[in-house]
Order: sequence, then C-alpha cells, then structure tokens
Amino acid sequence: MKVTIADDDVLLREGLSSLLIARGFDVVGQASTADDIVALTRLARPDLVILDIRMPPTQTVEGLTAAKQIRAEFRDIGIVLLSAHVEVELATELLASGRAIGYLLKSRIAEVDDFYDTLSTVAKGGVVVDPALVSELFNSQRRADELAALTQRERDVLAQMAEGRSNSGIARELWISEATVEKHVQRILLKLGLTGSNDDHRRVLAVLRFLDAS
Repeated sequence: MKVTIADDDVLLREGLSSLLIARGFDVVGQASTADDIVALTRLARPDLVILDIRMPPTQTVEGLTAAKQIRAEFRDIGIVLLSAHVEVELATELLASGRAIGYLLKSRIAEVDDFYDTLSTVAKGGVVVDPALVSELFNSQRRADELAALTQRERDVLAQMAEGRSNSGIARELWISEATVEKHVQRILLKLGLTGSNDDHRRVLAVLRFLDAS
C-alpha cells in the first residue's frame, strides 16, 4: 500500500514513517505543509494519505482543507486525519463525505495494531472514528436535546444567565418579576438534569451547556 504522510512535527513524521515501513507499507513521500501534501499526492498518487488537521501557517484547519482538496481531485484515495485534540465540528464535516475516511487522535498511534487496522480499513473504503470522538459527538447531541426541551422564555433566561446577570438583573431585562425568574431558573436546572444543593454551581454548569451548544 502506497502512503504519504504530512505533519509539521518532523519527529512524529519520521517515527510514523518508520512504523509503516516496518509493517510493509510503501511510504512514497512526506510533507510538512498542507500545500506540499496536496502537491505530493498529485505526484505520487498514493492509496492513503495521513495528515494532521492543524498545520502551518496558522495551525488551524490547513490539514482539513488539504484533505477536502485531495478528496475532490482523487475520490479513491483514503484519508486519515490525525489530531491532538477532539474537535467535533471539524470531524463532523470530514465524516460527511462518507467513505475512505479516518479520524484519530494522535495518542491512538501508540496502539500500533489498532492503528494498522485503521489504515487498512480506510484504504479499502471504510470509515473509522476515534472512540473519544464518538463519545463527544453523543455528548454534544445529548446537550443539544436537553436545550431543545427548554421553552423560549427559559432560553431567554438562560441567555441572560450566560451574560452574568443575577435574578434581579434578569427580571429587569425581561420585564418579569424576580419570583418568575427564580421559577424559570429552577425549571432550567431540572430540565438539564442539574440536581444538587449548590445553586451557584448549577447555574455555572447550565451556562456552560448553553454556550457549548450555541
């Protein structure tokens, strides 16, 4: 299987190359930037491209952009994206293409046999998703479902909480009584499953969920 590798960390790149060569993969090239991996792919026509999501110059989504370009030009080439962090939005966009795609945390490379299996699966047209990402996607959906259970007025109150307003401040802003605000807050905490005795702590958790799903 012909493979190209792109990562700006030369030690990781060389280490990954050595691992693959030891298992019989044909590493036909390496690159340190997104532009270089696209050019290398056009030249070498590998079966599989392994690349980091975050690459120079901005260390944001250059790898993902390169993956999209490679997929647009070469639909049969498998793509495995690596990341040091779980990045739900980026991974969701990547997996929407539906075939020959892998998304792994870099820590997963240490589980060598599983990593080889992932490469083989993706090269054959399969989709492999890191378990940590699956968990985060489920959690993200659960948080969105919880917020969907809130009424519009409860959402208004939660939005005011996110801006740091007290119950009295929320009451003034929304033109309702402070007692009504308190009832809305308690319903919000109940619907979000935030039980306990520390109201201040639960308010913070409610705001964090609101911001995470916004």
